[in-house]
Amino acid sequence: MQETRTGSFTFVLHAHLPYVLSHGRWPHGADWLNEAAAETYIPLLDIFNKLVGEGISPRVTMGITPVLTEQLRDPYFVYEFKGYLMRKRDAARADIKAFKAEKSRGMLKVARMWEAFYDGTYKAFTKKYGEDIVGGFAALQDEGHIEIITCGATHGYFPLLSRDESVRAQVRQAVASYRRNYGLSPRGIWLPECAYRPGYSWTPPVGDACEPYERTGVEYILAENGIEYFIVDSHMLEGGKPVGVYLDKFAALGGLWGRFSENYSPRPSEPGRSPYEIYQAGTACGDGGGNPVAVLARDPRTGVQVWSGEHGYPGNGYYLDFHKKRDPGGLRYWRVTDPKLGLGDKEEYQPDEVDGYMYEQAAHFRGLVKDVLARHREKSGSPGLLTAPFDAELFGHWWFEGPRWLYEALKALAHDPDIELTTASGYLDKNSDRNEVSLPEGSWGEGGFHYIWLNEETVWTWRRIYEAEAEMVSLADDFGHEPDGLLRDILKQVARELLLMQSSDWQFLISTRSAADYASTRLARHHADFMRLSVMARRLAAGIRLLESDMEFLSEVMERDRLFDDIDPAWWAGGPAV
Repeated sequence: MQETRTGSFTFVLHAHLPYVLSHGRWPHGADWLNEAAAETYIPLLDIFNKLVGEGISPRVTMGITPVLTEQLRDPYFVYEFKGYLMRKRDAARADIKAFKAEKSRGMLKVARMWEAFYDGTYKAFTKKYGEDIVGGFAALQDEGHIEIITCGATHGYFPLLSRDESVRAQVRQAVASYRRNYGLSPRGIWLPECAYRPGYSWTPPVGDACEPYERTGVEYILAENGIEYFIVDSHMLEGGKPVGVYLDKFAALGGLWGRFSENYSPRPSEPGRSPYEIYQAGTACGDGGGNPVAVLARDPRTGVQVWSGEHGYPGNGYYLDFHKKRDPGGLRYWRVTDPKLGLGDKEEYQPDEVDGYMYEQAAHFRGLVKDVLARHREKSGSPGLLTAPFDAELFGHWWFEGPRWLYEALKALAHDPDIELTTASGYLDKNSDRNEVSLPEGSWGEGGFHYIWLNEETVWTWRRIYEAEAEMVSLADDFGHEPDGLLRDILKQVARELLLMQSSDWQFLISTRSAADYASTRLARHHADFMRLSVMARRLAAGIRLLESDMEFLSEVMERDRLFDDIDPAWWAGGPAV
């Protein structure tokens, strides 16, 4: 049956938010998580289950980062989220009252839409999903309808971390968290920011000059931990100019890109490589063993069609505008109108006008997928796999109609006899042939490299991260195998603070200026707490009794940053000295 089809297709959705619980609420903090849960995660669960109820297995490859998983299962999130939904529902009711008085029929209709949305989301969360979003996705995986993949523990940017021990710890914690939450081991991983680094003699890009030292290729670290595949941007496979995924969403990146692009030139194209074939990175997999790791590449044509707010589906003038909100309450009542218009020129949103466009766009997307796969089959002589990776938060949070569009697109694809819906692992299980490939260093950011995460505005963050990485390895070498007790509790918290400090979100938020002050404060705070905890660990190991203020500080930090109970400080031990 497979041979008669034009090809196979999988959506890969990457759900991620940094650790925000106990670190503020609004405008930056826990409400980011509340918004994403209400507008993306529960709507995705709803549309997946709706498809299953209609006899359609969505076969989506769903990435949920460990740090997001830990937050969604935290009792504090459950408490906060229910309160958030009620506040939003009450805001809609206040708007209904105001619009009735003003006789604003169009706005009144949208306000009632919001009331129904938040009331329905509350009921779905508490009744349908038992206050367990992670459990909702796990059930779909257990039933064979989706595949859940992992990511770096806190979304650390692998190519710029200065120690292999850091990359290994990010992956080991990811695997441990996945096993604890899903009851099995992950087969695939979404590399944070789709960023990859091969093995070579490496020098840190910031800090004091030092001799280059050998680094292990990321694929070997993945293989050591049983990971079978990862995903890259197509330019890393084929060469040529990458299609950036962030530039048209964040104006501040324009200035950064202008300075970077003066010295930027795309990597030459490499004929013969196709994003619709499966490759493997590496052959032998280092001292840790493991099989060669497969590489899936992002399809650029469908990527632009869905990602772009100006040229893609989300830019439709009748869709809900993301940026313009009504105070108080923060609800949105205006449509995109035109992506280039200022907020003052946006027209009222008309919910009844959008369904037809979603059907039309879903049909167009199906046709686009089929055309891409048909061209590949004609050229290669065999069916291929089209991999379509996106940030999950695009669907619902950034693009309110996105989950409903995804439902229509999956249904259209499922009903096409020439296209096989599949998960990534499902495809790999049926297609074992693959060629070895050497990948360059890079990411899916604009320019295909690291400039969004490493630039003049973020250099200081890497200096602090590198200082902490070196100290963590030293602590782990000295004390990483300590038995349970106070010293181990401190070392575990030291490790948590390092993982949180390493989140690539901080550099991203600084570079995009979407929450630069918050991100800078968070990274600096985790660094300061890391250093104080490190001093405490060394004092305790030397037999010096800790002060009462030290114990109060430890208790406070352990309560505030309470993720990854199974973290192991020994993961950072045993590497070569730098």
